[in-house]
This record gives sequence, structure tokens and C-alpha cells, in this order.
Amino acid sequence: MEQNNPRIAFHPIVRHSATGIRSQNDALAVEEPLEISVGTTADNSAPVSVTMRTPGHDADLALGFLFTEGILRDLRHVANHGPVEKDCDRDTSNRYSVIFKSRHAPDLERLKRYFYTSSSCGICGKASIEAIRTVSDRQIGTMSDWSVDVLMELPARLRQLQGTFLETGGLHAAALVGADGKLTVVREDVGRHNAVDKIAGAILVETGIDASASLLLLSGRASFELVQKATMCGIPAIASIGAPSTLAVDLARENDMILVGFLSNSRLNVYSGAERITESSIRSFSVVR
Repeated sequence: MEQNNPRIAFHPIVRHSATGIRSQNDALAVEEPLEISVGTTADNSAPVSVTMRTPGHDADLALGFLFTEGILRDLRHVANHGPVEKDCDRDTSNRYSVIFKSRHAPDLERLKRYFYTSSSCGICGKASIEAIRTVSDRQIGTMSDWSVDVLMELPARLRQLQGTFLETGGLHAAALVGADGKLTVVREDVGRHNAVDKIAGAILVETGIDASASLLLLSGRASFELVQKATMCGIPAIASIGAPSTLAVDLARENDMILVGFLSNSRLNVYSGAERITESSIRSFSVVR
């Protein structure tokens, strides 16, 4: 196990099992707050969210969060961003600042989402039902066909790349999958929504990522919020190892997206975009109407 991994902490425990009782150290996934602030200068910036996250890829998380919330429309609108500099008068650890160019300054008075976000729920702090839906400037990509064979290989590929999960069992993961079936970006976090925001941030920051021709792979369930984040990124297809929710299915169908649930190496359900899923010799998938 990695002793210096900032995403893992070791705690003493007492383990009871059929072979007896013993004391040992257990690897736990680290969960810490990240305050995200925005402004046009360091002096006038204000926090817009505090999310409980796993440290690592904080830039992706902050930028991705602002993007999927519709606060940041284009990375070119950002003057600079980074961890808040140390201040003798206050604790600046776990704070990340995004400074916008003045002509693209967000209206802080209209940002109703200054709230505490738990690692299990990223949408809990919405100020109104109307605020739940966020409109993207990006067009959702044209769906490519996905074969059942390729889809069924994805869970095993994802597990191989979930290094922190393999040690702790405590993290969700999201991955961007190219049309060739390769996992191009993988992010882990204690929060499902954080993992997807980290993917969104990578799409913004890294060059050569074509979200419009990719599939978003989720290690858990597919909720409305995660499907919406995919639409904000222009991702046309989602496959989740867990179940989708009713609103997730409705949103996917509304946007003509592929939505696959209960994905494993032997089965899958297609909830939206069934015409884009090609059969294989293993006829073990069902279409949900």
C-alpha cells in the first residue's frame, strides 16, 4: 500500500472475523472540504461552494464544478486559477480560487448556490427546483454506435485503473471512454458528482479530448445530476455499473443520449438510445421501454 498517497489515510482498527480478533491499520479514503471561490481579483472573490471531496485533481474539480453549474462557460474566460495562497490570518488549506477576466465576471448576486455539499449529494443545496436544470452552450455530440462486447469490457478496465479504490474500497470513479473503447481519463472521489466534475475539468483543461465522441462511464448509479453534467460537457453516451433513476432516464431520452445501466461483463440494460447499441454473440442485454 502507498504510505504517501494523499488520498489514503491509515487508521488503527480492531478486526473481527472467523479466524479471530486482531488489531491492524486500515486504509481509508481521505475526505476533506474544498472551498471554491470566484471573482475578478483575489480581493473581491467570494466562495460559491464547499464540497466534501478526496484530495487530488483539485483544479479539475473546481473548474469542472463551475462549468457543469453554468458559472464558467469557457476556459478562456479565466484569468488565472489555483490554490489560495497562504495567509497568516486564516487557514487557506483546502481553498481553491478561480479569477475571471473582468468582462466575463460572474454575477455573484445571482449565484444562489453558496452551500455545503456533502460527498453523497451535489444537488442538495439548490435554491429552487428551477435552479436544478442548467443549460449548456455545448451541443451534445452525435452518438456513435457502441457494441455490447466493448461495453461489457469496461467495468473490468475501470477497476484496474481505480488504484485508490482497490486499497480502500471507499471511492467512486468516473471515466471518459473514447470511440475505440480506451479509457482516456479516469478520476476517483468519495463523491460521485465530484468524480464527474473532475472529468469535466479535464475536458476543459486538457487538449485532444473529444467529449462529443466519448462515453461517460460511472462506477455507481446514474442520477439526474450526473446525466445533466454529461449534457453540459456535450457527452452523448453514459454507461453506469449501477441503476439509473427515473429522472436520469427522462433526461437522457429528452436529449437523445445513450444511457446504459446495470453494466457488467455478462449483462446490461439499455434505457435510452437502444438503436445505437449493436448486438454481440452474447445476447445478454435488455431494452427498457
